[in-house]
Amino acid sequence: MYLTMNRFKVKPGCEEAFEEVWKTRDSHLKTVPGFVGFHLLKGPDKETYRLYASHTFWESEAAFAAWTKSEAFRAAHKGAKGPSDMYLEPPELEIFESVQALS
Repeated sequence: MYLTMNRFKVKPGCEEAFEEVWKTRDSHLKTVPGFVGFHLLKGPDKETYRLYASHTFWESEAAFAAWTKSEAFRAAHKGAKGPSDMYLEPPELEIFESVQALS
């Protein structure tokens, strides 16, 4: 399992617009080989931002790398960012490789 995660610090009052960008975009993920799942998570409400995280699960690092070089990736990210003034700072990408899995 391979997980990619972006953390977003969304300015107060912009949460609904941020969520709408994600809910209405065509991610193209379901058509990508090696895609396992996606979650958009809403985190704690801080004084200067609301924390969100997007998690995308992949079968392997190779599957994720292929996605980032695909036409589907370019199509999914075209206009997906939303207005830049809704973010406190740029998103932070974090990548994890599974070392143990329980289900």
